[in-house]
Amino acid sequence: MANDTDAPAPFAAQVRRQRSKALPQHSRALNRSLILQTLFTDGAMSRADLSRHSGLTRPTVSGLVAELEADALVTELGPREDLRVGKPATLINLNVDAFHIVVVDLSVPDHFVGAVTNLRGDVVDSAKIEVDGAVGDQALNRIIRLVERLAATTSCRLLGIAVGCPGVIDETGTVLDSVALGGGLPLQRQLAEHFRLPVHVLNDANVAALGVHAFEVDPTRDVLVVALEHGVGTGMVLGGRLVLGERYAAGEIGHLTIDEDGEPCPCGRRGCLEVIIGADHLARRLDAAPVADRAGLLRSAGDTLGRVLAPIVSAVNITEIVVTGPADLVEGPLVQAVHDTVSARTLASVGDDLAVTATSTNSDLILRGGAAFLLAAELGVS
Repeated sequence: MANDTDAPAPFAAQVRRQRSKALPQHSRALNRSLILQTLFTDGAMSRADLSRHSGLTRPTVSGLVAELEADALVTELGPREDLRVGKPATLINLNVDAFHIVVVDLSVPDHFVGAVTNLRGDVVDSAKIEVDGAVGDQALNRIIRLVERLAATTSCRLLGIAVGCPGVIDETGTVLDSVALGGGLPLQRQLAEHFRLPVHVLNDANVAALGVHAFEVDPTRDVLVVALEHGVGTGMVLGGRLVLGERYAAGEIGHLTIDEDGEPCPCGRRGCLEVIIGADHLARRLDAAPVADRAGLLRSAGDTLGRVLAPIVSAVNITEIVVTGPADLVEGPLVQAVHDTVSARTLASVGDDLAVTATSTNSDLILRGGAAFLLAAELGVS
């Protein structure tokens, strides 16, 4: 699997978490994924426990566990300590170091960040490389050097490479439009050919949404993640699936025109959402404002964002919003104003259950989200 250069289509593995018995027409591979999913979600358990949790028969579980042990994906922990009469059951658990994953975050303007993670998304090593204004092939060369540096830090087998990139990314992992890399760059294909590993390239806000969905909220809930650190972008997970859009640009809300007479935007228009609430622009206005006015500016930014999000929340009936960005900007008045505005502009049946929280932006969120996506794509674990 980890040596297969014909990686599956990057979005094909975004399926609902399977928590019930596989039907007869399902392949053995799906049952393997079900065993891995159960251990990933619920932790160590006996073969009998696995049978009960997965709905698979005990002989089927025993055969699958033997296969997974042969692949070093699961390991025996020894007998369970309990007071029940009889021979104690042997516990099985996911071997989180059976494979490691290389993840790269291209969202920071002046440097690319990368990490090696285990199968639970825990970062075991990290590195970065300066961008120095590189785009296109020059940027690709820096990404390759970063991945080579990361791969050299681990002796474990590599499951694959995941990349979070700002901009519009199609289903082949081609960067159609990106400030970081330019346009028309077949990044996924080029990395796969160079490293002979499965590679998946996703929009960075979508990867952040996967990181939040997998590690920071109840994974059974839908979630809308708004990233304010570098521009403004959103990622949405509905029913365990990323919402990508027909043109792969779902969530690109940063260049919605909010004020036609507003500040010029790099896109060529004026008053885009990005120049109103993006972290760099908002921080600059806060620095220039009297201390007494800063909370009001943050509330105003949150109100603007809430007005943009309210129709989205109503359209899909989502009740979990996470705003990511610098803690001093997103926590407190801004996120509270988002909640208040969305609640005020939606039906009670939608707004009454709304939860809006903030999480500080850091590369770990994108890096762990990339690991989560690769787990789903290559092992069927989501």
